Parts: sequence; C-alpha cells; structure tokens
Amino acid sequence: MRLRSLTTALSALVLTASVTTACGSSEKTVDQEARQEAGKGSLIGITMPTRSSERWISDGNNVKAGLEKLGYKVDLQYAEDSIPTQASQIENQITKGARALVVASIDGTALTSQLQQAADNKIPVIAYDRLIRQSPNVDYYATFDNFKVGVQQATSLLIGLKLKNADGSEGSAKGPFNVELFAGSPDDNNATFFYNGAMSVLKPYIDRGTLRVRSNQTDFKTMAILRWDAATAQKRMEDLLTRYYSSGEEVQGVLSPYDGLSIGILSALKSNGYGTGGQPYPVVTGQDAEVASVKSILAGEQYSTIFKDTRQLAAETVKMVDTVLKGGKPAVNNTKDYNNGVKVVPSQLLQPVIVEKSNVRSALVDSGYYKQSQLG
Repeated sequence: MRLRSLTTALSALVLTASVTTACGSSEKTVDQEARQEAGKGSLIGITMPTRSSERWISDGNNVKAGLEKLGYKVDLQYAEDSIPTQASQIENQITKGARALVVASIDGTALTSQLQQAADNKIPVIAYDRLIRQSPNVDYYATFDNFKVGVQQATSLLIGLKLKNADGSEGSAKGPFNVELFAGSPDDNNATFFYNGAMSVLKPYIDRGTLRVRSNQTDFKTMAILRWDAATAQKRMEDLLTRYYSSGEEVQGVLSPYDGLSIGILSALKSNGYGTGGQPYPVVTGQDAEVASVKSILAGEQYSTIFKDTRQLAAETVKMVDTVLKGGKPAVNNTKDYNNGVKVVPSQLLQPVIVEKSNVRSALVDSGYYKQSQLG
C-alpha cells in the first residue's frame, strides 16, 4: 500500500509538472504572438510643422505610408508653424487613443505638458528630425548628423570660393573673400548644430582674414532667422547689402543653412544687381534639396544644397515605432551627443550629402528622389 501510494504521488507530481511546463510554453507562445500582432490597427499620431516646406509634406507622407503598410492607422497633422495648434493636435491624438507619437516640433521647448500627458498614458514619443527639449518624456530621436550638415555647408562654401578642393585639399584661391552668414530658427535645436558645425570649419578662415564678414555678425543670435522664414532672410540680406556693400564692395559668399532662406537671399541679391551685367552671384549654400533650389543650382544661381534623403529618415522612424510597440529596443547609433536639457535622447543619425551642379543627377535623379521632369 505504501509503495502504491508513493507511485501514485510521483505520477501526480510528474503530471503536474508536465501541465505547468505546457502552460508556460503556451503562455510564451501567446506572448510572442501578441507582440508580433502588437499595434495592428492601432493609431499612431504624427505631427509635422508646416505644409509651406515641401520637405515636411514628403516626410509626413512617407512616415504615414510606411506605418500604414505595417497595418497601423495614422493621424497625420500639420500645424502651419503655430505652436498652440501643434500642442492641441498632440492632445487630440492622445485623447483618440494613439499608441505612439511621432513629433517634428515647431518649438522644441513648448510641448512639455503634452509629453507628460503622453507619458502618463504610457505612449512612447519619437522626436522626428528636430530634438524636443526640456522634457524627460522623449524616448528616441531620428535625424541626420546635423553637426555634419553644418560642416558640409561650410565646406561647400569653401569649395565654391576655391579655397578648398572637393577632395579636401587646399584650393587655388587665396582670398580674402567677403562673406555673410545666416543661421536657422532659434527655437529649432537643429539650427545650433548646423551653426556649430559650420563655424568649426569657417572660424579659422575668419580669424586669419581669408574670409571677411564685413557686418561682423557671426554670433548665432544675430544670424538666426525665426521660423526659417524666407521673407525675413531676404530682408536681412537687403539690409546687409545696403549697410556694408553700397560703396562698390561685393559679397562673394553667403552661408545659408536652408534652401528656403537661400531663395530669399538670392532674391535680395538679384534686386541689387547680382547675376546681371557681369556681376556674378556669390557662392550661396543651402539644405534640403528642394525643387526650387535644385533648379536654381542648375541655372547657376544657388551653388549647393545638402541632400538629406528623408525616405531613409521616414523608414528608420517607422522601424522605431514598430519595434517599440512590439516591446523591443530600436537601433540607435548615438547615445551621447543629443542632450535635450533633461536627458540624453538615444538617437539614430543618418548621413547627409553635398549636392552641387555636377552631381544633381547622380544624387537626386538616379536615386529616384526626383524625376528629371521635376527639375526641368
């Protein structure tokens, strides 16, 4: 009887263990399947700054299409450079039950309460191309190497002036050259990265007199153009020409951090006789490879732009959202440089490319970013 009881007890124990193991295996399978299905049909909120720049339209459409391809629902909003509008859009997306937020901020310091609301609802936030500042509730940042963008803008200015060759060697020109400098919007964190990158290249040339800034306006605050506004840039260029170049001097180079500003700067230059009567345009830089500026480069007006393939940025952002919602950790390649004032935000940086007349086709057309017909 004792032997029979012991055998029965052992059998029961083995059966219990088998059931427990089977249940654990079943739960793991269910959990894995749940993660794989996570977010299917869920809402993702995307807020972009404005439709006035073609790049933001492209960015928004590309992120939306990528997420929808994975089965997500998407609420894509444009705030038309209104900070209260963007704040309201994010609040509405949270109220609608968004599972994740992708935010290209207008003012990187103006969304603290909205991001806290997202955190309270366990909604991950990905900063898109513009770092959101002064908040602990930013989970990841997808962007380009913005310091490098500034370095490339300054380098292309030097190449255009023939102070540098494209291979990095010293050019044939000696200078001195008159240049004027512009910076981006002071409420956009990227603008300081562009500025710092550019000045790391230009300052030695300015210090030794190879480049002369006749206005002496080299600090970020004086150079900055609020909201990246083309009309403001045009007015500043007109004022610079009137005050510092009205006695026969010519400006030979202009550092512009964005194509929209470059168009305004070129308009001011045209109004002052540049591009006509044998007076050449200065070397004018830019960024974003917008159609109008690419056409201007082909026409011999704007000298260069920095191409940031936003298709790649959108694809990386889509992967980030999908990975986070499935419980994983997205790929990042920088965990030290992008401090938003409260924390270092893990970042995925993509690489920009200098584009000037000689490589428009290979960089922009052959890559499929534009059709030849779009560029004329």
